[in-house]
Amino acid sequence: MIVVIDYGMGNLRSVSKALEFLGATVRVSGKARDVDRAAAVVLPGVGHFGAAERNLAASGLREAVVRAIQSGKPFLGICLGLQLLFDGSDEAPRSKGLGILRGRVGELDRGGRRLKLPHMGWNRAQFRNGSGEFFYFVHSYAPVPVDRDVIAAETEYGARFVSAIEWENVLACQFHPEKSQAAGLRFLRERFLRPNGLL
Repeated sequence: MIVVIDYGMGNLRSVSKALEFLGATVRVSGKARDVDRAAAVVLPGVGHFGAAERNLAASGLREAVVRAIQSGKPFLGICLGLQLLFDGSDEAPRSKGLGILRGRVGELDRGGRRLKLPHMGWNRAQFRNGSGEFFYFVHSYAPVPVDRDVIAAETEYGARFVSAIEWENVLACQFHPEKSQAAGLRFLRERFLRPNGLL
């Protein structure tokens, strides 16, 4: 059973439907005990870093997410679910991230170009194995990891930013695979579900 965490800020239906379409067994839940019992965990997210951190803490889900990752369960973070893995964000300087990965989340560096924020629409994620795919993005911030070895993919929007990370049992992406049509389904199947025996 994959638990998609409901902490009031996720694109829950789209994420769960994409995973179910691929053949996975999914439950959407806001209960820490369900996260503890899950075979794998998905942390989606849309919105403000500070509000997300407060919602996770208030619901008891913050500790459950950390326990799940530390136990070695397969973990997928999407958009804000990627950003929350880090120490903190310039979007909400007083809020603390989960601290799973060292580094902070900063506003996108547009390389001095007059590009709009949020960065919204289709853009190419270039993976470290040389492959590249177009995914759907909606964000104004992206993580800056201390350890660059965790970077799985980068994307160009004026300047390069981190668009996916892989570290031990953790996979996370800044783009929305559930909104990225065939490329998003391939990402979920080939990088999350199949490698972790979830199909």
